[in-house]
Amino acid sequence: MKKSGFVALIGRPNVGKSTLLNKVLGQKIAIMSDKAQTTRNRIQGVYTEDRGQIVFIDTPGIHKPKHRLGDFMTKIAQTTLGEVDVILFLVDAKEGKGRGDLFIMERLKQINTPVFLVINKIDEIHPDELFLLIDNYRKDLPFAEVVPVSALYGNNTNTLIDQVFRYLEEGPQYYPEDQVTDHPERFLMSEMIREKVLHLTHEEVPHSIAVEIEQINRPETSKTVHVGAVIIVERSSQKGIIIGKQGKMLKEIGQKAREDIEKLLGSKVFLELWVKVEKDWRNKGKHLREFGYSLDEY
Repeated sequence: MKKSGFVALIGRPNVGKSTLLNKVLGQKIAIMSDKAQTTRNRIQGVYTEDRGQIVFIDTPGIHKPKHRLGDFMTKIAQTTLGEVDVILFLVDAKEGKGRGDLFIMERLKQINTPVFLVINKIDEIHPDELFLLIDNYRKDLPFAEVVPVSALYGNNTNTLIDQVFRYLEEGPQYYPEDQVTDHPERFLMSEMIREKVLHLTHEEVPHSIAVEIEQINRPETSKTVHVGAVIIVERSSQKGIIIGKQGKMLKEIGQKAREDIEKLLGSKVFLELWVKVEKDWRNKGKHLREFGYSLDEY
C-alpha cells in the first residue's frame, strides 16, 4: 500500500515557497518574483512517485493585512494549517528570525500537526551560521524535523521529500500520476502573465494588479492557441507603466508570458493583452470575486 497526504508550505512573504514547490515538481505551477506576497491563492502541486503521492499547498505569505485582498490571503494561509498532515515552515537563512516568523510560530503552537523547520537559501550563508540559526528557532518551537535546503539550486530537496514520506500514512492516490496541479489552465495562464508584470515593472507597479483570461480559442484549422487576457490595475498611471512607451513594456510582458504558456499547453500560442483600470479593486468584494479571490469559501 502506498502513502499519501497533504503538506502545507507556510512562511513569511518572499522566503521561497513557490520556488521550492516548482523545484520539487520539476516544472512551474507557482509564480515567482522578488516581491513579497506573490502567491494569492492556494496552489496545489501534486508530487507522485513509487512511494506514493504528496499534495503540496503553497499558501500566501502570512502578514498583517492592509486591505480586503490581504484579509483573503491571510485567512487562506491560516485555514490551511488545520487541513494538512505535515506543515513545512520555510524561513530565510540570510534574513534570520524576524517578527514575522515569531508571529507564525505563535499560531503553529496552537496546532498538533507535525511542523518541519525548512531553512531555505543555505547557499547564501556560511555553514557555521546554520547551526546557530537552528538553535535560535528551536528555542521557540519544538520542530518535528529540521531540513536546510536551497530551493533555487535543489540542494537537499530529496531529503525533504524523504522526511515528509516518513510522516505520511497509507492512503489513496488523489490525482492521476501525470497531474501536477489541480488548478485549471486558465488560472495558470493568468498567474504566468501576472508574474511577468511583477518582474518587468519592478517597484513601479505594486501588487495592485490582477489578470483575467477572457478567451481561449483553439481553431480547428490552426495549431496555434489564441489567448486573450486583461491586466487590471488600480490607477491610470499604472496602466501607462504597463503599456510603456509605444507599447514596448506590454509587448515584452506578452512575449515572456507566451513562452511559459506555450510550455504549459505544449503548443504555439498567440497571446493578446489589454490593460484596464478598476479603481481600488482590492477592497471591493465584487471585483475580488470576479478575479477569483472569494472569502466565502474559507
